[in-house]
Amino acid sequence: MSTGIGSSAHKRCLSLCFAWGIAALGALFCSFIFGPDALAAEKQKPTWKAGVARINITPEQLMWMSGYSSRNKPAEGKLHDLWAKALVLQDPEGHRAVLVTMDLVGIPRDLSVAVCEDLRKKFGFRRETVRLSVSHTHTGPVVRRNLDTMYDLDETQRRYIDDYTVRLRANLVQIVGIALGKLEPAQLRWGGGRATFAVNRRNNKEADVPKLREAGQIKGPVDHDVPVLAVYDAADKLKVIVFGYACHATVLSFYRWSGDYPGFAQLELENVHSGTTAMFWAGCGGDQNPLPRRTVALVEHYGRLLAESVEITLKKPLNSIAGNLDAVYMEIDLPFADLPSREELVKNSGSTDRYIAARAKALLRQLEVNGSLNATYPYPIEVWQLGPDLTWVALGGEVVVDYSLRLKKELGPDKTWVAGYTNDVMAYIPSLRVLREGGYEGGGSMVYYGLPAVWGPEIEERIVAAVHAQVKKVRSQRRSGS
Repeated sequence: MSTGIGSSAHKRCLSLCFAWGIAALGALFCSFIFGPDALAAEKQKPTWKAGVARINITPEQLMWMSGYSSRNKPAEGKLHDLWAKALVLQDPEGHRAVLVTMDLVGIPRDLSVAVCEDLRKKFGFRRETVRLSVSHTHTGPVVRRNLDTMYDLDETQRRYIDDYTVRLRANLVQIVGIALGKLEPAQLRWGGGRATFAVNRRNNKEADVPKLREAGQIKGPVDHDVPVLAVYDAADKLKVIVFGYACHATVLSFYRWSGDYPGFAQLELENVHSGTTAMFWAGCGGDQNPLPRRTVALVEHYGRLLAESVEITLKKPLNSIAGNLDAVYMEIDLPFADLPSREELVKNSGSTDRYIAARAKALLRQLEVNGSLNATYPYPIEVWQLGPDLTWVALGGEVVVDYSLRLKKELGPDKTWVAGYTNDVMAYIPSLRVLREGGYEGGGSMVYYGLPAVWGPEIEERIVAAVHAQVKKVRSQRRSGS
């Protein structure tokens, strides 16, 4: 083997030394011309920032609980507290967005609009940078005008609900302000796991699920993904865990406040990671139930299973978010099918079914005030692009699982998250398949939401087309650097 000066190894060594020398001279020159702060500035490149806050939203009064039409009395106590939590993110270019999660069945459009306007006026958040998400727990309180025709309430309970809704609006604005005040350098990472307790309730009888599960014969589409966004501080300490799952929060149906399985999952993660805030968002679980159910032991079990899935993900190598945040928001006119006539509403107002009668009376009042019924609904769709790889879609209403499965397939299953129950929970959102099949999710539930008719057959294609348009827009913003 040659050891002369012409050897390739020696040449590589000389090249490296030359490169190092040039770099050192460049650093010395930069320091001489611009001062020592120039080197520090080079090392301290802009980074993400994050701030988080929470507030207890457990009702002060024993008021009516939301989620089940069979309830006939107010709450009797609590299993654990309900929370609203806010995570403010600021990307390296200074763009801000806020995610607010709540242990509630749903929020109505008017509350969502009011909170977003408050945040715009007070803190400068544009509409597309605000995301209001509920866990859909069925052991939370009624919020004004959400599932309005489901409950037969006296004046005391209506006052409690009105007062609670007013306080909720103020509380949400308050925690966003607190989170803003806590902004500090952060590292964002994401990944995903799996949890398998969700079952398609349209395709499996609840009583048969244990045997079907044992035999591996559970039927119907499901989405068992568990998306995880982890926020670390500059010292690499875990500060916030944001995670989702596509399943109804309907394990419990009694008269005590609780966050159902999402609440227990959050508590479990916060117990394991002291000083960390856990935040849950609901996926497209409109036709998914946690089965079997109805016991505290089961709700704790499902909470642990979900938390364990998140834990496994946190221990794996995660994807870092190195880029910026881009956000878009739009409302599309989602059409109803054939609207009822005044004569039909007058007839239905005398129905022995109190829910049909209550909806008919409400729609007659709308006719008197507006002269007509609304033929469409302003349906909210929001897309956040976090860095170059993660696309996070958020849809309003109780979205069935077909939407997440389709959108992830079309947009990229390994880089797309799809949330439901966001910004406005106005009704179930069936796919065309579910709409044609009918049933509760396909249209029967519309009476409880007080809407005039089932959705038109265009529903799925209109929503999916709008999502694609928004994703194209955020990605084009990224390419243009805007």
